[in-house]
Amino acid sequence: MGAWYTLGLLAGIGVALGIAAAAAIPRVIITALTAAIVGAIAGVLIGDWTDAIAGAVGGAAGGFGAEPIFSGALRRGATRSGLVVFAIGGAIAAAGVAFIPVAGYLEAVVLPALALRMRSRAPERYAGLRTLAKD
Repeated sequence: MGAWYTLGLLAGIGVALGIAAAAAIPRVIITALTAAIVGAIAGVLIGDWTDAIAGAVGGAAGGFGAEPIFSGALRRGATRSGLVVFAIGGAIAAAGVAFIPVAGYLEAVVLPALALRMRSRAPERYAGLRTLAKD
């Protein structure tokens, strides 16, 4: 196939690693950094430094994109162990999709875009009865 296929594959595998890391690590920055490092290591193991960069970018994109989904689920009462099980399933599916040419690139672009859309559409905090409190 060529170098472009390998770069897209590693970007998609990095996204999958970011999805798995987002369920286990509660902070966005730490999630993205951890997934980027693991994605870079996967890139070095498979190819050269360009593959490491693709894996790191994919890992950061996956961690940044999946974290709002998991933090929202935790706020709504989900358990972390249950989320990890579903995240591993999603990560396996994302890694499988990455083997389709160009799909790894799309994963690395679409997942963070959806996360930004979710964050911009998040409802504001409702004051509730706190506005009636007279301290």
